[in-house]
Amino acid sequence: MKVGVPKEIKAEENRVALTPAGVSALVGHGHTVLVEKGAGVGSGLLDDEYMAMGARILPTKEDVWDQAEMIIKVKEPLGPEFGLIKDHILFTYFHLSADLELTKKLLATDVKAVAYETIQLADGSLPLLAPMSEVAGRLSIQMGARCLESIGGGKGILLSGVSGVPPAKVVILGAGIAGSNACFVAVGMGARVSILDINPAKLRYIHDVMGGHVVTIMSNGANIDEEVMSADLVVGTILIPGAKAPKLVTRDMIKRMKKGSAIVDISVDQGGCTETTKPTTHSQPTYIVDDVVHYAVANMPGAVPRTSTFALTNSTLSYALALADKGLDGAINDDPALKKGVNILNKRLTYQAVAEAFNMEYSEL
Repeated sequence: MKVGVPKEIKAEENRVALTPAGVSALVGHGHTVLVEKGAGVGSGLLDDEYMAMGARILPTKEDVWDQAEMIIKVKEPLGPEFGLIKDHILFTYFHLSADLELTKKLLATDVKAVAYETIQLADGSLPLLAPMSEVAGRLSIQMGARCLESIGGGKGILLSGVSGVPPAKVVILGAGIAGSNACFVAVGMGARVSILDINPAKLRYIHDVMGGHVVTIMSNGANIDEEVMSADLVVGTILIPGAKAPKLVTRDMIKRMKKGSAIVDISVDQGGCTETTKPTTHSQPTYIVDDVVHYAVANMPGAVPRTSTFALTNSTLSYALALADKGLDGAINDDPALKKGVNILNKRLTYQAVAEAFNMEYSEL
């Protein structure tokens, strides 16, 4: 199969979908890998490194899309790329349930859309979302700490506090991959941390591994309200696979939060878990609503592209190899987890949560 790796065109997105080692693996299976010139530069990966592993370097994204049968990306296709889509297998993050316009545009093409974020193992875990959730969770505390600085619009407090001055209170909504990683970093920095989830097993795990140095709380409306009101920093990590994130933090709650507090909404890719969330970029990452600083960058791991690129390829490569070796039909027939990744096929929505988000027709794969 001819596998294409175009350069990402989303604003300030410096990740690339495949490392040179990933190219080597695909070439070793007899496939041709077409990499757009400069695709890996943002992650510190040069064209010569790709060529040394057997890739062909093509001068333009048009060349890559035209010659490839499968396109591997990091982020969803954007305007200039829609005219390039044919009947490709497109393997990337889509987050369709938060983007009606993108969903409609893809349905008008012959694309075979396989979404990283909905590939799901039998135990309910999301193997291709996990590495970026890990990165985003750890980054969220760094970014939240910056938001609390006066230069960032915050109240001017140090997350860890100092001798004689108490640390900031961090409230984390969700104890999954992103939430637990945010928790580990926040506790490590010396903050006072509360974490909420609807799953007592996850809370028990957090309590055990942190040696009791974090307050674990069952998530419900009353508890969320109480914790958010006392927080200096709120980190939202809520995820329902393939579906829009529920709005757990309301506009009324934002109005009652402490002046100069901050929210980092990792759930922004799925629409955000606060009613005041709107996507931002790395160059303009924050905005203020009711004296609360909001950080809602839609591609947070893009801030550390080299780490993120290697972490992503570690997880995506086995699935990319299956798709290239067996074709879409063969790969999804052999792997129920990969089958759940198919969101659009034959101009039909084949992932129920996306169809429900927009009241559109769902077709069972």
